[in-house]
Amino acid sequence: MELDYHAELRGLTVRRPQLKLLQDVPFPDWVADNWETVKNFQARPDDLLIATYPKSGTTWMQEIVDLFNQNGDVKMCKRAPVYERIPFLEFFPDKGPPGVELIEKMASPRVIKTHLPIQLVPKSFWEQDCKTIVVTRNAKDNLVSYFHFHLMDKEMPEPGNWPEFFEKFLHGQVSWGSWYDHVKGWWEAQDKHRILFLFYEDMKENPRREILKVAEFMEKVLEEDVIEKIVHHSSFEVMKDNPMTNYTTFPMNILDHNISRFMRKGEVGDWKNHFTVSQNEDFDEHYARQMVHSSLKFRNVL
Repeated sequence: MELDYHAELRGLTVRRPQLKLLQDVPFPDWVADNWETVKNFQARPDDLLIATYPKSGTTWMQEIVDLFNQNGDVKMCKRAPVYERIPFLEFFPDKGPPGVELIEKMASPRVIKTHLPIQLVPKSFWEQDCKTIVVTRNAKDNLVSYFHFHLMDKEMPEPGNWPEFFEKFLHGQVSWGSWYDHVKGWWEAQDKHRILFLFYEDMKENPRREILKVAEFMEKVLEEDVIEKIVHHSSFEVMKDNPMTNYTTFPMNILDHNISRFMRKGEVGDWKNHFTVSQNEDFDEHYARQMVHSSLKFRNVL
């Protein structure tokens, strides 16, 4: 299945957006220019929100959740690309329906994706006491993955070269703002809202254990063979070859898989192949200052 407007997009020159500030958080202009629509979004009590900083396991969690909602029916999970099954709340493409419009047409219970920091999530989600699954990833790997994503996604601002992007990320001058503010904000909100907070590294280490946490949070009781099926079909190895999860159904002139695959490596520790010794020292010093007062601890960072 393919969205009708994809045919219109193929072959068009795609405009790289500019960054614009919203409450001191930088966003691509297609988010900032449509902010009132996002802000006024009306959640329903049974909506489930998947909230992540970009490139920290979003698509992985989307597929896990959809597999649960389809009781492990892999064929049903191939009914449409993941970005149609679980729309992106603040996505406003040049052509085609925005995420809000796709969500509003969905029957309940809905699953919704966002990269918004906690303070910018539409208030209706909290008024309706919605559940949120937060997935976080250690900052160094997140930075590397985000850089490669900027290179291949023409709907993101121009990233510059690796040293330039490294500095921008460090100082929160990238789309969706500071990684530090994002993860700390969600971490500190756990006692105020119904939030399941997960770590990418834990999911890689023991996917079954973390998937069972998702099942419990979603109040899903499934047979053991169904759980095993979900673990298998949500693995990186399977998802990277699945057109319904690997974004190869998206127009190539927007997401250029010749530059970098959307699902690139899915590894822990890939930052070691990119950071110079001095960059690592600078990052560690900056990270220690930013996280010193937080109880949030990541593995594979320092």
